[in-house]
Amino acid sequence: MIEFDQFKSELSSKEEPLQQLEAALDLDTKRKRIIELDRMMEEPDFWGDPEKANKLSTEARHLKDELEGFTALKGNYEDIEALIQMGKEENDDSVIPEIRELLDSFSERLDQMNTTLLLSGEYDSMNVILRLNAGAGGTEANDWAGILYRMYTRWAERHGFTVKILDYLDGDEAGIKSVTMEVVGEYAYGYLRSESGIHRLVRISPFNAQGKRQTSFVSCDVMPDIETDIDIEIREEDIKMEVFRASGAGGQHINKTSSAVRLIHIPTGFVAACQEERSQLQNKNKAMQMLKTKLYLKEKEEQEAKLAGIRGEVKDNGWGSQIRSYVLQPYRMVKDLRTGEESGNTDAVLDGDIDRFISAYLKWMQLGCPDRKIAGND
Repeated sequence: MIEFDQFKSELSSKEEPLQQLEAALDLDTKRKRIIELDRMMEEPDFWGDPEKANKLSTEARHLKDELEGFTALKGNYEDIEALIQMGKEENDDSVIPEIRELLDSFSERLDQMNTTLLLSGEYDSMNVILRLNAGAGGTEANDWAGILYRMYTRWAERHGFTVKILDYLDGDEAGIKSVTMEVVGEYAYGYLRSESGIHRLVRISPFNAQGKRQTSFVSCDVMPDIETDIDIEIREEDIKMEVFRASGAGGQHINKTSSAVRLIHIPTGFVAACQEERSQLQNKNKAMQMLKTKLYLKEKEEQEAKLAGIRGEVKDNGWGSQIRSYVLQPYRMVKDLRTGEESGNTDAVLDGDIDRFISAYLKWMQLGCPDRKIAGND
């Protein structure tokens, strides 16, 4: 049957990318390193230095996951090849849906593993803290922040990640003014660092009685959840601390005591808040850790920019500074203004299907960020 020949051709086109992935993974070196790490972890004094031990055990787990993942992927290729051959020889069209499903799953997994290869940054393997802030647009912007919150939550669910709400502030009429969430999962920061910047929505607002097209903005701040102590000194007089009761949509995350903490770093205006922990002290410590991370990353970016002789990117929560545009009327399109990646399936994107934008961003970064005009004229 012609379907089996088409399947065979499609599978054959994946053979070279699979071989290239195997070469890039350098599996022999990884196997030797795993043996070395296993030997070290068997030493009686291995846990004498907990920080070093955790680092090495995490490295071992990542290497084993990569090795097992590729072994399973290669096994999938061979299984599909055998199933195609069997179906063709026996002229059994009942296996066609199964082959189609297996091929799609294999292709998706191959793309995911290739994307993971691009995650080689210092913090890429860490959990991520993501903060959304509604910008220009009033109630419409608050609603847009709520939509983005759902988009990232759905994306995390698709990848088996856990989402913890650290801070949540409802909009006055609808949506969210701001939300800070921690996404827990392997390489969470490596994937979601692509989302840092201004997200712009264009649509006919349901909150506008005149039915006019409106534009609103939400800023997305992304940083790794660096759990180790960061050597950044923050003076007590530079911190404004606010204590309040936790809040959340539909009664979620409610705490009847004023244990939630918001820290404001006066010199920079950086804000870090936490309401997830049980005590005020725990919330303060988590907020302080986030604040230190922000200041550390800012200092590092400034040093890198100075060395490169470039001016750091200025981001304002308004028109003309967005990284991605979501247009729902008069046409439907989501376009990343850095990479040029776009999708007409806006419903899928807003339901968490953003992997194509993440992958395009990582490849764009690997190429050295070729110039693209970030404009607001779509």
